[in-house]
Amino acid sequence: MLRSIPTFLPRTLRTFSTHPPFSKILAANRGEIATRICRAATELDIKTVSIYAHEDRFTQHRYKADQAFLVGASRSPVGAYLDIDSIVEICVDNGVKAVHPGYGFLSENEQFARKLEKNGVTFIGPTADNLGQFGDKTSARELAIASNVPVVPGTDDSVASADEARKYIEGGDEPIGYPVIIKAAMGGGGRGMRVVEKSEELEEMFSLASGEALTAFGDGRCFIERFVKNPRHIEVQCLGDGTGAVVHLFDRDCSVQRRHQKVVECAPSTGLTEETRNALFDDSIRLLSSAKYKNAGTVEFLVDEQGRHYFIEVNPRVQVEHTVSEEVTGVDIVQSQIKIAAGSTLAELGLVQENITCSGHAMQVRVTTEDPTDDFRPDTGTIDVFRMPAGMGIRLDDGPGFPGAKITPHYDSLLVKITAKAAERKQAAKKLQRALKEFRVRGVTTNKSFLLNVLEHDDFLNKTVTTSFIGENPDLLAPSTSKDRAQKILKYLAEVTVNGPEAALGATGSPCATVEPIVPNLGPNKLNTNKSLRQIYVSDGPEAFAKAVRNKKSLLLTDTTWRDAHQSLLATRVRTTDLLKIAQPTSVAFEDAYSLECWGGATFDVSMRFLRECPWDRLALLREKVPDIPFQMLLRGANAVGYTAYPDNAVHEFCEMAQKTGMDVFRIFDSLNYVENMRLGIDAVGSAGGIVESAISYTGDVSNPERGLYDLEYYLKLTEELKGLGTHVLCIKDMAGLLKPKAATMLVGAIRAEHPDLPIHVHTHDTAGTGVASMIACAEAGADAVDSAVDGMSGMTSQPSMGAIVAALQGTDLDTGVDLEELSEINTYWEGVRGLYRPFESGQMSGSSDVYVNEIPGGQYTNMLYQSKQLGLEAEWSGVKKSYASANRLCGDIPKVTPSSKVVGDLAQFMVANSLTERDVVEQADTLNFPTSVVEYFQGYLGIPPHGFPEPLRSKIIKGRTIEGTDKTSFDGRPGEEMEDVDFAAVKKTLTEKWGTIIRDCDVMSSVMYPAVFDEWLVKRKEFGKSAVSNLPTRNFIEGMSRDEEIVIPVADGLDLSVKLINVSGADNEGLVTVDFELNGAARRIKVKDSKVESNVVAREKALDSVVGHVGASMQSVVVETRVKWGDEVSAGDPLVVLSAMKMETLVTAPCDGVVANINVTDGDAVAQGDLLVVIE
Repeated sequence: MLRSIPTFLPRTLRTFSTHPPFSKILAANRGEIATRICRAATELDIKTVSIYAHEDRFTQHRYKADQAFLVGASRSPVGAYLDIDSIVEICVDNGVKAVHPGYGFLSENEQFARKLEKNGVTFIGPTADNLGQFGDKTSARELAIASNVPVVPGTDDSVASADEARKYIEGGDEPIGYPVIIKAAMGGGGRGMRVVEKSEELEEMFSLASGEALTAFGDGRCFIERFVKNPRHIEVQCLGDGTGAVVHLFDRDCSVQRRHQKVVECAPSTGLTEETRNALFDDSIRLLSSAKYKNAGTVEFLVDEQGRHYFIEVNPRVQVEHTVSEEVTGVDIVQSQIKIAAGSTLAELGLVQENITCSGHAMQVRVTTEDPTDDFRPDTGTIDVFRMPAGMGIRLDDGPGFPGAKITPHYDSLLVKITAKAAERKQAAKKLQRALKEFRVRGVTTNKSFLLNVLEHDDFLNKTVTTSFIGENPDLLAPSTSKDRAQKILKYLAEVTVNGPEAALGATGSPCATVEPIVPNLGPNKLNTNKSLRQIYVSDGPEAFAKAVRNKKSLLLTDTTWRDAHQSLLATRVRTTDLLKIAQPTSVAFEDAYSLECWGGATFDVSMRFLRECPWDRLALLREKVPDIPFQMLLRGANAVGYTAYPDNAVHEFCEMAQKTGMDVFRIFDSLNYVENMRLGIDAVGSAGGIVESAISYTGDVSNPERGLYDLEYYLKLTEELKGLGTHVLCIKDMAGLLKPKAATMLVGAIRAEHPDLPIHVHTHDTAGTGVASMIACAEAGADAVDSAVDGMSGMTSQPSMGAIVAALQGTDLDTGVDLEELSEINTYWEGVRGLYRPFESGQMSGSSDVYVNEIPGGQYTNMLYQSKQLGLEAEWSGVKKSYASANRLCGDIPKVTPSSKVVGDLAQFMVANSLTERDVVEQADTLNFPTSVVEYFQGYLGIPPHGFPEPLRSKIIKGRTIEGTDKTSFDGRPGEEMEDVDFAAVKKTLTEKWGTIIRDCDVMSSVMYPAVFDEWLVKRKEFGKSAVSNLPTRNFIEGMSRDEEIVIPVADGLDLSVKLINVSGADNEGLVTVDFELNGAARRIKVKDSKVESNVVAREKALDSVVGHVGASMQSVVVETRVKWGDEVSAGDPLVVLSAMKMETLVTAPCDGVVANINVTDGDAVAQGDLLVVIE
């Protein structure tokens, strides 16, 4: 049971009848301890004064006092708080009677205490003599030895240089040897401490420790001790009254440390024998009593694995972790300090040892603005959200954190201390875990995830840990799983609202419609006793599926609306959320469909590159919504879903993963009908158990005997070859919409006559407007299935109208069975969706029969039209189309399917932009700088065209252009045959190391297919979160929000966010715009750089990652010292610059051998992460 608060405490309030408190106290510090001092004094009816540096003028501690004064106006941010003369002057001028120094800064400065006393101001802390004894670690050590307190072997006095330290460590009759620990002679808190493992590290480590001590405490002297490995760090909190009377407030365990800075502190310690604990108490009291110690102080010890304890130091001040001692004893240490300084004795305060009891367990963590995943790099910035926890057993000691607070690199990174109190240690840990999970900080990175990992670690909870605990458990640095969804969504909305959609998104057309699409209610799926085609495939395999298709008397339909239709009309920009909304009604209306085309091809690339979505997630989510209709994808043979060749094992692995994720029908094609490329895709799909739909890419005109090259004989031969490779279904893929009704009848009829059991599936584009007639002709000639699109997404460069095909065949033997009324409701939804995506419309108003001349594929037609606008060739669009036909002839009259169609298109636009004719290209080929896609085509990256490469054009283009990594100018056959297998385990390891996040197998595959796009996708995902791209309404995703607009964003089952845009300000002198939102009714503010406004702030040059000799700042920091000058010769590892961020110094070293060619900074400069410091040539 918890014990009640000791009965002596009320007596402390009565002591002021004898020793009245001070009338006014100044807190000579900043942040949380300054606030703590002001609160303690206010409770004692004492007026309070705070001081602040210019950089701290907006921080909380300034406003917690009755008065506040600027200090050290001409000093550095840290130097201001070390300005003794200014602080004393403020005290004298403003009637301050006492000064509480807190911890750090001047808290252990003997000169400060004496100067205050000289001016009639009381120093709330130890006497000046006590500070002289214990503030200097070497004199404290001498006193400990004299008091018979065991110590670690070390220097008898402070040392001022590395050479002095080396003499003690390595010379003399009894050198202590390595490892040693260097400690600042003055101060504490882990500042000015470095472990030296070997002789060659001494100079650098001493320099860093001494410099850090000088910056933090104004004194760079250090002393040396033998380094005790794997000890526990136990300290005893004490109070003395200067008469020799000293009491302890029990012990604290501070063993969980990083870089000698405490992370978690517990009171009391567990796992100590009573003998050891009592020895610690006795030694502490004996040591302080011998010095007639006055006020609060902590005696710190190391306890080794054998239970032996060694004196480390006395901290003659209040410590950061004093809160845990207060919680378990009920003694207010800061108020006790004030009362003792005012003259009260311990007896008068009722602080006698037998009355002080320890009740329960307390535990404290320090939440800092440090990034655990980046070596605890201090983070800076503006706090956007700051929501602190509460509840039983939780105490908060807050400092500089509040919404809008600017965290600078000048000071300690502490935001808030959270202390938990409970009856048992594990309960206290549970309370801290809960509090940290409630705690919300946005705008700066914190160590919250690291603290949670520590608090949840089994060793911490159930074993005795030592100071090596963190070093032995690198998993503690695992990144946070905090989603930060709301803030990332607001950041995205603010960015798009201010700057519009990313230029790369291509939203250049009319604004989005304001009316949301109507989702039809078609009820549950109809009762059907027959197996669906997908059920047949899943239960009986691909061959049974093909047989079932062939046995169907009616025409089967594939709906391309979910992929090719919006690729052709809307640049593939339709988002997953809009597909999911219509998924269930689609599963009802099209339950007997051959397939729903929903994946592969450009959708894979675009979903990551522009829509910020994962293509694998799209497939899995759609599969869940539509379980019984086959899904269909486009597979580019050896190119999988990319635009280049991949190693064979990558294609096999991709197909297996796609099939397991929910894909059924794989439409396998090659843009050149190159069978060797298709063979790989067919083998991969077959091995994965998928349905192999091999496609012949149609070009030319089989009904025109004058067209040559691509006649019936060519296609029949190709069909025979593909069937022999293991094809389940044959597809005629008419990408350009060239298949006229007569040609359709001839081609399908000929194939059906030779292959009566082979299912035939026909794909076309309605560019010329003859698509419906051609598809009906195919059906009548023996095709089993045709592609079509919902009416609102059909026509022009998309597929033929599904409604027209359905209506035309009603009542015939080929009746599709699709209900026109249900189709109409589906269509109404898609008409609304198309309105949302108006910014991506190409501007094409009608079909174009000149496709029979230029042969531009449907999807590419809209893409090229958009590209022509971007290239300034819009006025020459007619010439571009004519040049496409010329470019096709130059390439050898090839099938034009992605990516071969892109080659022809790039060459056409190149010709128009440079005013080149076909003849010019041939004659000047060896001097022209062709687009990369054209060069790679002629080098054989896509394979070999049906009728070979045209000469001498090919030889001229590839002359002198070798394939990367080889001495060849062209491939001899299938490019992938010459490539090494992908090491998927290695790729996953690299990605995990690079991104520090959970990398799934499907993410590895996405990276293999599109490495640069995948990396960019993850960058945006980290910046804006998954919810911003997945769950935002489409209009807001594209255009942002308008003022006073309110939207609801689902982020998880049962969890919605309500967002309202309140105001958008003008840009300030830095070009920043303030965007005010209400999030679930609470105010949120986001700042966004207006891309249209130039900032008045001069930006420093950035270091380039690609340049080895560019040395950049690792964090936002201040330059403490430059150690090189222009022209110096340096070797890799030589020190260049010393940076300081939040008192943590970092030595920047040379990355390579060379000569210093430029130094971009001087001492005292503030630099941002990535700023160029030094250039080495």
